[in-house]
Amino acid sequence: MAFPFLQELPVSILVLLVVVLGLYYIKSSKSQNPLLPVNWPVVGILPSLAINLHRLHHYIAFDLLSPSGHSLKFAIASIHIFLTCDPVNIQHIFTLNHTNYPKGEEFADIFDVARGSLFTVDGEPCRRERTNYQGVLSSPRVVGLMNTCCRDKVEKGLLPFMAHMALTNAHVDMNDLMMRLMFDLYAMTIFGVDTARLSLDMPTVHVADAMDTVMEVAFIRHIVPAFLWKVMRRLDIGPERKLAAAQAVLRCFTMDMIMKRRANDHVIVQEVPMDILSNYVNDPRYNDDLLKATLITYMIAGRDTIGTTLPWVIYNLAKNPHVVSSIRDELAPIISRKPSVAGVTMTMLDLEEVKALVYLQATLLETLRLYPPIPIERKSVVTTDVMPSGHEVCARDIVLVSIYSIGRMESVWGADCREYRPERWLSEDGRQLRHAPSHKFLAFNSGPRLCLGKDIAIMQMKIVVAAIVWNFDVKMLDGQPIDTKLSCLLQMKNGLKVKLNKREM
Repeated sequence: MAFPFLQELPVSILVLLVVVLGLYYIKSSKSQNPLLPVNWPVVGILPSLAINLHRLHHYIAFDLLSPSGHSLKFAIASIHIFLTCDPVNIQHIFTLNHTNYPKGEEFADIFDVARGSLFTVDGEPCRRERTNYQGVLSSPRVVGLMNTCCRDKVEKGLLPFMAHMALTNAHVDMNDLMMRLMFDLYAMTIFGVDTARLSLDMPTVHVADAMDTVMEVAFIRHIVPAFLWKVMRRLDIGPERKLAAAQAVLRCFTMDMIMKRRANDHVIVQEVPMDILSNYVNDPRYNDDLLKATLITYMIAGRDTIGTTLPWVIYNLAKNPHVVSSIRDELAPIISRKPSVAGVTMTMLDLEEVKALVYLQATLLETLRLYPPIPIERKSVVTTDVMPSGHEVCARDIVLVSIYSIGRMESVWGADCREYRPERWLSEDGRQLRHAPSHKFLAFNSGPRLCLGKDIAIMQMKIVVAAIVWNFDVKMLDGQPIDTKLSCLLQMKNGLKVKLNKREM
């Protein structure tokens, strides 16, 4: 098939695309550059968008935004869309006039599995939920649990697994491995249970697969008219049938965790401190539906975002061995001060030890700049407004912010913006991090919705990456395609196959 990505779309959408692509072919056959977007009557740029789905984020960055001065208005049917990656517009949308740009009811419809949680609400409900989340994530007991679980999962799960694969000379899919690690970590953090998905027998992860389905079908809901996917939902056909099954898996899993907690018949492994569920299970403000939505949101915030980012970190390190050497140079003085333990062949760093790792953090930030886990943010418009770029938006318009594109714009990050260069995040002496305003670096959102778990996520990624880089040489297999899924997350479509070698120290 010329465009294998089309196999991922439902038949009803393919029929629509056949029509618009036929029109597009007639028009583009007369053009010297058939891939340039044409803003058609009624269908707008849909034909061009459809033919470029397999390279969607590159298409948005370089075919749409770059030639348009970083902002563009277009329409698909009666839907008017404002697309931007201009930091000045982003500051206006997310901070200066944020009340005019909520997520909106359509966003809540798209992510109905999380309806009512912080992920989907606006206004006063958002402020209320954010206060609750902040209280939980700043709790010393919860933070202690996260730190303990992260270290234990890396030391007793990830490193032994990687050592076994290196010993047997077996190839490893680091994308799958990182997602399993993060699923186990956040199942323990949220529910207080060890799901043991990261193990040598690599058991099926039905709940994690369901989470992936939610993000993949949500992507389809974003790009097709709402009436179409709602009809498919009512008829229980196409991707909506798959989504319904995935949502049932997620709700069943979270409800099972809730009921076990209420019955007090679960076992908290290793007597870890209070988990996140304990903060909500007896709160009368949370009925069963809202509690399930809230727990699913915590899983998305942790497992999905960090699990999506870590494979891109490993991918970039495998392509840039000089960066690996610099990280090891930073690690060496700390590790040299650690006492040797008989029988222990691999080295781990503690939370306090990774805090000082400036270059490692620059490496993570550089990865997030080029490969943000959520590549596009969607907002709705309440009332007519004029952007700093001069574009007018009207009530009920959709605003799309391409976070992926921001990191690839020369006017924002310089002529070397497409290069992977952690040094751009460091001061001249290399001892301190440079600050980038959130409207320029949007990986952790901006304004009143700035990510509450940012510091936790950075610390966990530093612990994981430091352990991998110090203990193993990682070589990417040649010839594998590195593409992204059609998903709301920037996940790798075909995984990341690597070969591991245990370092001898």
